[in-house]
Amino acid sequence: MNQIKPAKRLLKIPPYLFADLDRQKREISASGEKIIDLSVGDPDLPPPVQLIERLKSALEDKMVHRYPSYSGKDEFKIAAAKWLSRRYHAEVDPANELLTLIGSKEGIAHLVLALVNPNDIVIIPSPSYPVYSHATHLAGGIPYYIPLLKENSYLPDFDSIPKDILKKAKLFFLNYPNNPTTSMATRVCFKRAVELANEYNFLICHDAAYIEIYSVSPPPLSILSIDEAKKVALEFHSFSKTYCICGWRIGFAAGNKEAVSLLASIKHNIDSGVFTAIQLALIYAMENLDAHIDGIRSIYASRKLTFSRELERMGFRVYPSNSTFYLWAKYPGTMKSVEFCKRLLEKTKVAATPGVGFGQEGEGFIRFSLTIPTEKLEEAAARMAKF
Repeated sequence: MNQIKPAKRLLKIPPYLFADLDRQKREISASGEKIIDLSVGDPDLPPPVQLIERLKSALEDKMVHRYPSYSGKDEFKIAAAKWLSRRYHAEVDPANELLTLIGSKEGIAHLVLALVNPNDIVIIPSPSYPVYSHATHLAGGIPYYIPLLKENSYLPDFDSIPKDILKKAKLFFLNYPNNPTTSMATRVCFKRAVELANEYNFLICHDAAYIEIYSVSPPPLSILSIDEAKKVALEFHSFSKTYCICGWRIGFAAGNKEAVSLLASIKHNIDSGVFTAIQLALIYAMENLDAHIDGIRSIYASRKLTFSRELERMGFRVYPSNSTFYLWAKYPGTMKSVEFCKRLLEKTKVAATPGVGFGQEGEGFIRFSLTIPTEKLEEAAARMAKF
């Protein structure tokens, strides 16, 4: 029998670091023991009732079951542009500076495919969401990693990047509020990024998936609120966390019109667009559900305060932040993060994500996701305290 072999591009993706942890989870679950899983950022809160009702009513229209528009329903793009303007003082033309996505992860990966040639440089923070580097490898690009360090509030040190790297760079990834570190960008940070992009002619890809998850005012910044940013940046938005609808798969990209056009070209040849009924439901959400998001924010803020205090009592050093639903923590001792999480799972049946999975600068840290009820977080803390 002929052996089916993977394409060479797949071999460029780093080995999956968490295979043993996943195996451990399966074995523990199979034995009947209950795991408290703080490793996955999948909201436990239900979507707004009004949003579900709007989706139900949209399903009654027989036209929504036909092929959707490749680039998104015009009404959705207009609503998204108005939402960006109202919420983040960012102005885009919905006709040619905004594109509907099947979730921001899909859009980010396809943007790399649209722009990056073999051996092109892509500047990627470390630690960061793995799709940035994986998509770069699949496109044949070369990642150049820049460390995000606590002493810099997990913001890039732009001055440390060699000029020859900046000259060769095709893309520069930013992600604020940040996953996994939970830090927020300053206006100074975004302005410097925009200045460099204009000077060296690269595109900024800003992943703003967590922009609506924060607990104190002012809200996080959109890079598109910075002067001249629209010339050099494409910002990605997701509704997964905002409305607790990770399975619905809808988001949008906004900004540089050439980048929007190139991304649309890739998508036209690969997918068939977002289900129209979901677009109609999200139009309603953007226009009517700000108050519901306030409630979600307060729940995550309360959970963060509760679990942070418990971790600090155990000797963890939690990075203080008011954004995302994660905690980024340096754990006691010198054990490697994967081994620490294995031991934690073995001894307490609490699952967390090793920091090294987000890049070498994540070693020594772990990420906790607060997407379970407060009473389960308290139980997790009690188990961990014994460990």
